[in-house]
Amino acid sequence: MIEFLNSTALTMFGAPTTWAEVVGFATGAWCVWLVGRQSVWNWPIGIANNLVWILLFFTAGLFADAGLQIVYIALALWGWYQWVRGDAGAPLAVGSTSRSEWAVLAGVGIAGTAALTLLLATATDSTVPFWDALTTALSLLATWGQARKYWESWLLWIAADLIYIPLYLHKDLTLTALLYAGFLVLCVRGLLAWRRSGATTPALVAAR
Repeated sequence: MIEFLNSTALTMFGAPTTWAEVVGFATGAWCVWLVGRQSVWNWPIGIANNLVWILLFFTAGLFADAGLQIVYIALALWGWYQWVRGDAGAPLAVGSTSRSEWAVLAGVGIAGTAALTLLLATATDSTVPFWDALTTALSLLATWGQARKYWESWLLWIAADLIYIPLYLHKDLTLTALLYAGFLVLCVRGLLAWRRSGATTPALVAAR
């Protein structure tokens, strides 16, 4: 199976595209579409996507992104539980990140990016340690916010996607770069949908 996923499915713009990248494209797009619709099924689809991308990113030398997928799986299981359990027996509503949470997230993001950059630069042969670390930190923070159904998680995903697109083009992962361009569009749609959905919730009103 691993050999098949690593084999070339097609060639795009002169760069070979593996079956892992094709499967990652399909499951990734499906997952983001489901998140925008607040469907709990985004979590199992996302876990399938993470498993494929562990192989894809490790092969491409994006070690932080490969390791990130393992953390994604753990966060996905937690987020799945959060969405199914709901809030005091009611469906989990879209909310907003508090100022104190933003302060903690900013500190964690800066510290995490610095630590990962140092680790990747000294312990691996990563050619893009800072950008790999930055997108890793942004993605983890976005996934945490998504699990809590905070609408600002979409802003973090958008920021990450704007970096991921040129990063994957640099690594000749053309189909994945196109996927993240599609993610960017889906993220904007998701942001607008979650804002509308949460416009009347106490957490969002309090944040205005």
